Amino acid sequence: MLSFSAIVLLGLVGSPADFQIAFGGEARCVIVSQAGATEAERYAANELAKYLEQATGAKFRIVGSVAPSEPAIVVGPGPEASRLFPADKLDRLAPEETLAKTRDGNLLIAGGRPRGTLYAVYRFLYKKAGIRWWTPWATKIPRTERLTIAATDESEVPAFEYREPFWFAAFDGDWAARNYSNGSRPNLEARHGGKISYKGFVHTFYSLVPPEQYFATHPEWFSLINGKRTWQNAQLCTTNPALRDFLVEQVRKWLRETPSARIVSVSQNDWFGSCECDQCKALDAREGSPAGAMVALANYIGEKIEREFPDVAIDTLAYQYTRKPPKTIRPRKNVIVRLCSIEANFARPLDDPSNAAFADDLRAWGKVTDRLYVWDYVTDFRHYQLPFPNWGSIGPNIRFFKANGVRGLFEEGAYESNGASMAEMEAWVQAQLMWDPKQDDRALIREFVEGYYGRDSAPYIESYMKLMELKSRDYYLTCFTELDAPFLDFETLSEADRLWGEAESRAENADFRWRIRKGRLAVRYAILAAWPRLRREGLRSGLPWPGPARRSEAARAWLDAATEPGPPGWKPITTIREGALTPEAFASQMSAD
Repeated sequence: MLSFSAIVLLGLVGSPADFQIAFGGEARCVIVSQAGATEAERYAANELAKYLEQATGAKFRIVGSVAPSEPAIVVGPGPEASRLFPADKLDRLAPEETLAKTRDGNLLIAGGRPRGTLYAVYRFLYKKAGIRWWTPWATKIPRTERLTIAATDESEVPAFEYREPFWFAAFDGDWAARNYSNGSRPNLEARHGGKISYKGFVHTFYSLVPPEQYFATHPEWFSLINGKRTWQNAQLCTTNPALRDFLVEQVRKWLRETPSARIVSVSQNDWFGSCECDQCKALDAREGSPAGAMVALANYIGEKIEREFPDVAIDTLAYQYTRKPPKTIRPRKNVIVRLCSIEANFARPLDDPSNAAFADDLRAWGKVTDRLYVWDYVTDFRHYQLPFPNWGSIGPNIRFFKANGVRGLFEEGAYESNGASMAEMEAWVQAQLMWDPKQDDRALIREFVEGYYGRDSAPYIESYMKLMELKSRDYYLTCFTELDAPFLDFETLSEADRLWGEAESRAENADFRWRIRKGRLAVRYAILAAWPRLRREGLRSGLPWPGPARRSEAARAWLDAATEPGPPGWKPITTIREGALTPEAFASQMSAD
């Protein structure tokens, strides 16, 4: 007869300290949703039961209290958690802190309010059950009839207080919650624990002071440019005392209208045109940057509204002409400065010498404010579908932000539609790194590619990514890259198309094949968009032409792949360029041979 220790070594049962969740398709514990649980905590218990059932085949009962000697997973803070885990001060957990802990035959999964417990459940399912929510239409749930975890005592706090991968698919509320995104745009509801809500969000000067309403009576509130007050391609005169007080009242009005908002944007318009009046010029000169006047305005409003709205922060931009921090003015504790990387080279990390000016500004801002956010860019706005080989910069950039005091991160991708180049991978990897930037970004990318496209196809897609990164290594990749980029030559695109074709031919099932067809659209888009030049290069090279030889046929094939139906959770591609260009309109433009 085998000894107990031998049985443990053989893996037939766990050690006495292990917590057994399911065995042989049967639940070995109950799930406790306690009295006083919030809506998000009750939802967390339901999500745990649902996904454990899908992973193990076992049905889990959700109860209100723990029966004597019955193993339980206790979800969230509450009376049962306090009774079974009395040493843990659950009321002291940070708002998004997570905890997973075993003790005396029970497991506690809890977190701070409002979202911590839900995140704790998703972190547990991610780490212990291997579940991955790749996209709203693609989830990996490893199946096992036996799920046992070793004794554990783990807690986590997200690296950033504000986390928003700004991609169209990431706006799905369930996906956002399951990947720890708490930003303003996703459809996060009460069951998700809500989100960090903005009022106004960005470029709000003319939302707060509409020129069509106020310029005629108060031209002095608007920029003085070349000796003339104007509102066209202009800003506000941020030093004007009457305007400042008007803005205070406008902000108060906004916040009373939207009591859920915790951040209100008071930020420059999306162009230049700062005020050149004597007061503004003097302040800019004294501070060595127009950011001086911007921060001074935000400080003034922040001080005036603080008593009525103690939990609200004023958000302003360090963007283009305001990117450099002021010499002496410091943002108040309720002022957030959001630094924008729009001028950067996204083919290289932001601490690369090619990005030295931005990196210096980020380090400088990190020294003068405790509420530094970053608005980063991770797509090509002129061509959402165009390959955008920034993949080697994703992880280094997020670690660079964290190391320099950034507390909130907004990664602006293709936000108007599905279908952008590698959008699914970027959104998922960015979400994981915003939670914990110490993770290996290359390993995360590899895991996604294998999980989303299939293990047999993944090597070809990885080769495609390496090819594009190599060809763009010495190129200054901006978020407005055009079709003459060096990684869009015929030889490179021909090889890229071949690799995607190999990936598609090796797809293990119809789901993987559909996803690969969507990924291949980026290469076929580039070929269509630059067709005349590429045809000349192709003829000179002697290499075979990828796809149909007639542009009209290639356009029809691309449109068929772009508009074919998708799985539940997928939404059709509607826009392939910022500001609207439908797939149908693009294919029509490309139909002339």
